[in-house]
Parts: sequence; structure tokens; C-alpha cells
Amino acid sequence: MTFGSPVYLYGLILVPAALLLLIWADWRRRLAIARMGEPQLIARLSQDVNTRGRKLKAGLWLSALALLVITLARPQWGETRQTVTQKGVQVMVVLDTSKSMLVEDIKPDRLTRAKMEINELMNRLNGDEVGLTVFSGASFTLFPLTSDYNTARSFLDIARPGIVSRPGTAIGEAIRTALRGFDEARTSQKVIVLMTDGEDNQEAVDAATQEAAKAGAIIYTIGFGSSAGDVIPEYDEQGQLIGVKKDRNGQTVVSTLNETALRDIAAATGGQYYPAMANGSELDALTAELNRLQKGDIQQHESVKRHEQFVWFLALALLLLVVSELIPDRKPSRRTLPGRLFRSIRGVQ
Repeated sequence: MTFGSPVYLYGLILVPAALLLLIWADWRRRLAIARMGEPQLIARLSQDVNTRGRKLKAGLWLSALALLVITLARPQWGETRQTVTQKGVQVMVVLDTSKSMLVEDIKPDRLTRAKMEINELMNRLNGDEVGLTVFSGASFTLFPLTSDYNTARSFLDIARPGIVSRPGTAIGEAIRTALRGFDEARTSQKVIVLMTDGEDNQEAVDAATQEAAKAGAIIYTIGFGSSAGDVIPEYDEQGQLIGVKKDRNGQTVVSTLNETALRDIAAATGGQYYPAMANGSELDALTAELNRLQKGDIQQHESVKRHEQFVWFLALALLLLVVSELIPDRKPSRRTLPGRLFRSIRGVQ
């Protein structure tokens, strides 16, 4: 036998505590009666008290209390085993970790906002698998496709500039890395969610996008930043701001959101482009799109359902309480109470 809520078993300590309370109360009652008068008179007046019945009633109450505590602990025995198939889509998130994602034209900055949206996206996924590819001048898979969202979140925390040593922004290579993360044996839809400001310093984007379309993957793009853009902050190894990024001519570099490129990437695979909004409405639209896509078998696992048996303990507890109420406090007698009192008083005289 197992218990669904075993913590309630600690409540069984109430049974011996209640027993001690009853013993103390009985001792106090006997002491009070002894102080009332003649022991013989008290004994005669108490002849019809059902002492054994009272003890039995107390025992039934304590047993019912124990059974009620066990009921709360949800005793279980017997089980049903069944194979559960998890269905969903395969979602590879591609996150830009280049220095331009540190621009603060959206708050707190582009990269932090993107990570917040990935976290919220995982809250909205319903059985879908999610993986994460990070990139700047190169790319790699930070964690593969998984439905263990809590573990995925722990990896998400380490995604920051510098995690990829090669500088730059290679969106095309990142798309190819994400494509290698899909399980081709599954029938579920393959989805790439590209989160970036759209700036790219390589020319492989179109070819990678065509490869994704040929592989049957849909790319959804979310753009972080603004058309006006802002300067790129520079930080030292201790994370202290030391200035802003400048080009070879000493001019301050301003990073802007390239919405045109992100629209083209999404359109080439039948996806959609969403600008990151302050109210997060782009996630509403994205999750609606994911929910309408073809969901295939993600994984199978055996589920064990244990049978709840608390009703038997509850029924027995109620039965004991009912029986206890049927036990009379006094012994049955044909004599009337006034007659017994009169004869008791004469006997004392």
C-alpha cells in the first residue's frame, strides 16, 4: 500500500495525544466526584453509569480519528499501467548573442528581453519539444530538443555575449545548426524561432533559408530593437561599462533593427515576422501559430495510475462514529430515578 499524500500521516500523532487527553479528563472527573461527598452515596448514584460503554465509545472515537487521518493521506493499492504518447512540434529557438544584442533601445536590453521571451514561450508550450541554438560569428546548440523545460531554463541563464568566441553575426550558419538539431524520424512539424536584431555580416542567409524550406522547417522571426537603433555598450571582464563600440575610423557604431531581412527569412519558409512589442503580443501570435501546426509523436512513456482506496477508510470511520453514538451512557434499568435516589438517601441515614 502506498499513499498519495503521505505527509498527512504525521497527523496520527493526534491519536495518542487524544488518548492522553481522555485519560487526564477522566482523572479530573473522578477527582471532582470524590470531592462531592460520601463515597458510598456517590457509588450508589453512579451504579447505572455505563463505564464500560464509555470506554468503548472513547476507543471507537480514537479509532475513527486514526482512520480519518489515514483517509487524508489517500491510501492506494492496485494500479493500471498504460502507454502515453506525447504529441507536439519540434521547436528550435535560435538566439543571437552578439554584442549588438546588448543595445538598450528596448528595455532592459535586447538580449535580456529575448531570454525573457524564451522563458515565457516555454511556459506556453504544451508538450512541444524545445531546443536552443546560440550564435554570433559561429553557432552551436546550447541544449538539444527536450520537453524538460526546467532543465532548459537552467541552460538559458548562461546565454550571453562571449559564450561564442567568434565575433560577428552569422544568421545563416545558425539556421543550419538548428536544422541539424531536428529528429528527422518524427512526423511532427519542424519550427525555427529566430530571435535577433537582424544584423548579419555574412552572405549565407538566403542559402540556409532555402535549405530550411527544403527540409520542411518553418522559420518564425522575432526582431529585437528599433529602426532608430542605439549605440552598442562595451563592458570589461568584470561587467563594468567602459564605453561604446566604435568602428575602425573611430566613429560610434549604431545598431538598428533590420526588419526587412527578418521578413524575408520568414516569408521564404512560410513563416511570419513579429517585432518584439512592449506588451509581448508577439508571443500570443507565435503560440497561436504553433498550436495550429501538425503535431507528431514526440515520445512515449508508461504511465502508472494507482487506485485510490481512501473511501474504505472514510466509510469505516463514519461507521465507528455512528456505532459510538448508539452506545448509551447509562445502563438500562426498570427502576425509576426517584426511587433509586430515595432508597439511596435512606440507606445513608
